[in-house]
Amino acid sequence: MAKKKVKAKMSGVFYRRPAPEEPAYCEVGDVVKKKQVLALLETMKVFQKVKSTADGKIVEILAENEQPLKDGDVMFIIETD
Repeated sequence: MAKKKVKAKMSGVFYRRPAPEEPAYCEVGDVVKKKQVLALLETMKVFQKVKSTADGKIVEILAENEQPLKDGDVMFIIETD
């Protein structure tokens, strides 16, 4: 099984859910599709969707909710077939 990293394409604050009262977009163990929304990155009140780079299973979530990230930081590890 190959593992793919989902990296931040810009600096910003990482959010695992669309709103504080909403459930997280994904959890460890979830099966995801390529281009599925996994999280949000916010910079200067602009939210960018973080999308899966491949079909597979989330095996690790490295970023914490509301954590500031830099361009290139790894947020997720996805195991592919």
